[in-house]
Amino acid sequence: MTVTADRVLKLARVLKGFDRRENLTLHQYLSDIRRLDSLAKLPSGTSVLVRGDVDCKPGAELGQGDIRLRSMKDTLEYGRQRGWKQIIFGHLGRKEKDKPIGSLAKVANRIGQIINDCPVTLITNWFDEASGQVSDTVPFAIKNSGPGHLIVLENVRAYSLETVLWKADEAALAGLAPKLAALANSLAEKVASVYVNEALSAGSLDASTTIVPLAMQQVALGQYIAREFEGPMLDCQQAKLVVFSGIKIDKLDDLEAMIARGTIRTIFSAGSLAMALKKAEALLAGKDFSLGVSEDPAHKDKPYYIPPERIEQARRMFAAGKKQGIEFVLPVDFKLGDERVVETLQPGDQQFDIGPRTIALFEQKVGQFIEAHRGEKAVAFHNGVFGMFEDPRFETGTKAFIAQLKRMKDAGLAVYVGGGEGGTALEKYGQPDWVTHCFTAGGTVLNALGAEPVPYLVALRAAAKGS
Repeated sequence: MTVTADRVLKLARVLKGFDRRENLTLHQYLSDIRRLDSLAKLPSGTSVLVRGDVDCKPGAELGQGDIRLRSMKDTLEYGRQRGWKQIIFGHLGRKEKDKPIGSLAKVANRIGQIINDCPVTLITNWFDEASGQVSDTVPFAIKNSGPGHLIVLENVRAYSLETVLWKADEAALAGLAPKLAALANSLAEKVASVYVNEALSAGSLDASTTIVPLAMQQVALGQYIAREFEGPMLDCQQAKLVVFSGIKIDKLDDLEAMIARGTIRTIFSAGSLAMALKKAEALLAGKDFSLGVSEDPAHKDKPYYIPPERIEQARRMFAAGKKQGIEFVLPVDFKLGDERVVETLQPGDQQFDIGPRTIALFEQKVGQFIEAHRGEKAVAFHNGVFGMFEDPRFETGTKAFIAQLKRMKDAGLAVYVGGGEGGTALEKYGQPDWVTHCFTAGGTVLNALGAEPVPYLVALRAAAKGS
């Protein structure tokens, strides 16, 4: 199925927010996208393009640093049992100035180890950006491979077209659409016309996840990604307790959407998110609260800067939450860069962790929540960390709260961790069985639970419906 530039442009405008998208729930997106079993009757020797979750750095031994690769195992084994020729493609890292893009050579090798020591072919230089066509080396390699063979295409982000939608303005889209359509059509013609997405964490506007599916005759969700969305993520939409923290102030959008869903009863917050909410709480009480350097316009180019419009958003959220009876549990003391602990910030201060009084408060409030919901099937969702936890001087708050996750699970709550830094902290300070489930994709989970739909679900639905 050839995709036109007009159809690419239509979807790109929706994904970029220039045109209104349908207001659908996560369940509605999932209902319109097929699962892997829908491809069960594909004959042996069929080429299947698999968008894989290959953004990882495998360690020395099997099981080290390769959890995302292992999440693909069931889908890849399913295809191998049916004799499909699976061509895996995806990204590793981001292109940085003056640094070469990372190679998937180690990833390809580890995939082979995970899939019962299966040989895996890595193809480099598989796309010619000048012509917009897939190199003839790819169909040649596919033709000369046997049923069940695995092929990995080198890092898609080696090509600028893969990430061109990230920063594209509205005026640029019309010129980009023909190039993106050519990429998708070339993959469909020379590689495969069946597409499986098994990349849970690939939530950016990459062409491989958002545009390529449009040219495919059949699209489906892989087994792992389908399980994650159908089970844990739908459960998390019913969360009564959420822990939202970190330095990215745009998480306020996701928290606001979760509050609007109406199930949340308690919100714990730290980091920049908590700072915005602390300011909002004070303003609503007719007072003020200094955010230190976080509200200083001289720092507006820094990731910790909180602009006035975000304070206004936090004030709106705080007021709406209070009307719903939500309890906001916010820090009462802060550890600064010189390791002093203070209860209020001065204009030049910056907080790097929560203080001991906050740690005790959080522990107390967790206990109260457990007692209030004992015997219920309550869900708790934890996202982010409480400070610059990668520095031992500022890890205390995060480390202490990981133990509270275990406490909640032991008390019968379903406890989910949103991946990303929260998952890293669980791995560092706890054990996998301290929680009910830890996602392998922080950003994707926030999209699914928050304000914006997951881009690849929008694309897969459009491909499935021919829209």
